[in-house]
Amino acid sequence: MTHPHTADPLEDSLLHTLLVNSNRLQQLPLLVVLLVLAVNSAVVASAWLRPTANSSAPLIITIAFIATCVADWLLLRALRTTGRSFGPEKPSVLALTLLQALLLALLGVFQAPVWLALLVLVGVTALVFYATWIEPFRLGVTQQVLVTDKFAADAPPLRLLQVGDLHIERVTARERNLNQTIADLQPDMIIFTGDFVNLSNTDDPKAEAAIRDVIGEWRAPLGIYAVSGTPLVEPMARVEAFVTGLDSIKLLNNQWITVQTPGGPLNILGLTVTHDMEKDRALLKKMMLSAPKSGLHLLDFHPPDIAPEANDAGIDLYLCGHTHGGQIRLPLIGAIFSSSHLGNRFIMGRYDLGKTTLYTSRGIGMEGLGAPRARFLCPPEIIVWEIRGQ
Repeated sequence: MTHPHTADPLEDSLLHTLLVNSNRLQQLPLLVVLLVLAVNSAVVASAWLRPTANSSAPLIITIAFIATCVADWLLLRALRTTGRSFGPEKPSVLALTLLQALLLALLGVFQAPVWLALLVLVGVTALVFYATWIEPFRLGVTQQVLVTDKFAADAPPLRLLQVGDLHIERVTARERNLNQTIADLQPDMIIFTGDFVNLSNTDDPKAEAAIRDVIGEWRAPLGIYAVSGTPLVEPMARVEAFVTGLDSIKLLNNQWITVQTPGGPLNILGLTVTHDMEKDRALLKKMMLSAPKSGLHLLDFHPPDIAPEANDAGIDLYLCGHTHGGQIRLPLIGAIFSSSHLGNRFIMGRYDLGKTTLYTSRGIGMEGLGAPRARFLCPPEIIVWEIRGQ
C-alpha cells in the first residue's frame, strides 16, 4: 500500500540514508555473512601471531571471537523469534563483528594479554544482551511539577501524563507494561507527542491493529490529545487510520482546544510537524494569533525544534519527543546522534527557557529499518506532570 504524503526533509538526512542502506543488509545471503566473519577471523588471528612461548594465543582468540559473534547473532535473532522486538539482525551482527575484530586486532598489535581480549569479548556480548533484551523494556515514570499563577492555588493539581514515540511494530512486553502503568497512574489527561508506528511498519496492517489495541485501552477523564509524528514515519492519512473510531482520543491537526480543568482553562495547541524549520516556525506564529487570551498554554509538537520560538510566543508548557534522548548514550559523552534540527541542544529532559518549560521525552520505542532495536543509558519513559496553581 502506498499513499501520498508531504515531502519530509529528514528523508535526505544522513541518519535516514544509513537506516535505509543498513536495512538492505538483511537481504544478504547467509554465505556472505559467514564470509565476512571468516575474513575478520583471519585478521584477528594474524594480529595475534607473535614470537612468544604462548603460540596458542591466535587459536584461543580466534575461537573465542567466532563463538561470541555467533552468540551475538543468536541473541539478536531470538528477539524476533520470542516476540520482544522485530528489527533485522544481520546489519547489527555485521557491525558487531567488525567492531570486535577491530578491538581484538588492536589488542593483538599492542601485545595485550589473552585474558584482556577474552574480557573484551565477554563485555561486548554482555552489552549487546543488556541493550537489546533489558533496557528497552525498563519503562520509567518521571515525575515533574509545574507551578503556575494561571491555575487557582486552592484547586487540586492536574495530573497530566506525557507519552510519546511508541514506534509500535507489534504488541510486546513493553507495550503491555506501558498500558498497565498508565492504568495504575490514573492520569487526569494524556498528551501524546507523535510517532505511533515504527518506520519499518508504516503500512503494515498488523502494526496498525497493534497500535489500535494499545491506545484503545488508554483512559483519562479530561481527555487524550495527540499529534502526528514525523511525516516520513507516519503520514497524516496513516495517523487518522490509527485513531479513527477511538472516541477517547482527539487528534489535533494545527488547532487549539480548551479543556476546563479544576485549576482553570488549559489551552492545548496541537501542531503537525513538517520538519521544514521555516514552515514550522511560521505555523506556530500563525496559530498564536488565535490563541485564547486566558489560561495555561500547552504546545503539543513532535520535536523540540521550535523551542526558542515557543518561548518568544509565550507558550507555558511545551511537550515533545522525537529524539529518543539519543537512544544510545555513552558515559561522559552522552547521545551519539540526534534527529533534531537543533542537535543535542534539547536532546532529552526538562529545560526552563524563561517563559516556556520544555520537556523532551526519551519516548517508548526505538528507531526502525536497519537501526538496532537497542537502548543504552537511555531507558524508555513516560512523564507525569503535576500542574498546580500558586
